[in-house]
Amino acid sequence: MVACDESPRSFPTHFGVRERKVREKKRQDSPSLAGALDFLEGRIDPTHVPPIHEEIEMTSPARDFACVCHPLLRGFQVVPASIGRVGMAMAMVVTCLAGWGHADEAGPDAAQLAFTIGDGGFSLSAPTGWTRVEPKSRIVETEFAVPAEGGLEPGRMTVMGAGGSIEANIERWFGQFSQPDGSATKDQAALKKLSIAGCKVTVVDVSGTFRDMPGGPFAGGKTVERPDYRMLAAIVETPAQGNYFLKFYGPAVTVTKYVDGFQAMVEGLVPAS
Repeated sequence: MVACDESPRSFPTHFGVRERKVREKKRQDSPSLAGALDFLEGRIDPTHVPPIHEEIEMTSPARDFACVCHPLLRGFQVVPASIGRVGMAMAMVVTCLAGWGHADEAGPDAAQLAFTIGDGGFSLSAPTGWTRVEPKSRIVETEFAVPAEGGLEPGRMTVMGAGGSIEANIERWFGQFSQPDGSATKDQAALKKLSIAGCKVTVVDVSGTFRDMPGGPFAGGKTVERPDYRMLAAIVETPAQGNYFLKFYGPAVTVTKYVDGFQAMVEGLVPAS
């Protein structure tokens, strides 16, 4: 995390002619960003910066500003309370400004990585390096292929809305894995509950031999056992659009490489602007 002096004087209050023109253009394009720049340049009282809560319950205009800079701000989504309101705002501004010089190059990739759930009500961004592909199943809304590690199969992440209780779906996932020592998969798995952007989120981490169904659940039930697999999954309970399931699985070495990326993606969930 960037260490920030909470005094506005720690940032320059004047810019060159070219830089000033760039910033004025950004003001016109985005009112939320204009507010952030006003703060940076000392045009507003820093005590007016809205509070930032640890569990990402950001309120407008801070949330709107995060949406503008998403996914550049994913690293700042969960902020220790000790950083303070002003420090957080400065960190957000600096991160966004740093990305301006690369906006043209990053734009197409960011568009491919961005996706929504909840009938477009919430947006997320997949980790860099993932590739959006045509879903293999009609019930999958969004799918990403994840680069393979060690010459093994690539990973796969699917996104879909579905019914059933949270507990029943988690138990079904446990049933897709078996353990080499015969122990219960449930005892080896890890669960974590979060509150993000007004949604309850349950994250599941499970490993073992995966009983894969390449053709999907409606392809006659044919399964392929894949040892040393791992799955990270998140169930997002939206306030009004039902439950959405983000399931990332593949060889353990591949999934392990992207643990932080998957976590950042989930914690970067924001209401769509």
